Amino acid sequence: MALDQSFVGRTYPPTPAYEVGREKIREFAEAVGDANPAYVDPEAAEALGYPDVIAPPTFVFSITFKAAGQVVRDPHLGLDYSRVVHGDQKFAYTRPVRAGDRLTVTSTIESIKSLAGNDVVDVRGEVHDASGEHVVTAWTKLVARAAEEA
Repeated sequence: MALDQSFVGRTYPPTPAYEVGREKIREFAEAVGDANPAYVDPEAAEALGYPDVIAPPTFVFSITFKAAGQVVRDPHLGLDYSRVVHGDQKFAYTRPVRAGDRLTVTSTIESIKSLAGNDVVDVRGEVHDASGEHVVTAWTKLVARAAEEA
């Protein structure tokens, strides 16, 4: 069953603040195999003009995808998460994520489509720091695969 188009434009409340830690950044950089010293060495980050280590560009996915869970768990939307796969991801940065940032994410449903029986939901996550400064916008595409016919 196709998802309700009236959900397009719906914005969910901001998430609780997530405090970005140096160790989380280091662990993420190691997991993705990125040896950029600005991700682990405060002096290397400072030499680039940052007050502390910065995170790899895809680090923010971990908090924006979690925030998109508000959309997924909305019982009125009716998205069958057991059939969801991650379809796409993109980011537009104002500045890098830094250790010490306290970030919140506000998720908005940008579009809902039905393609070949699959439900496709595009969610935009606006990420702001504790002072309200925009840090990054993340777009996540979720695809709920069509049920298999018996």
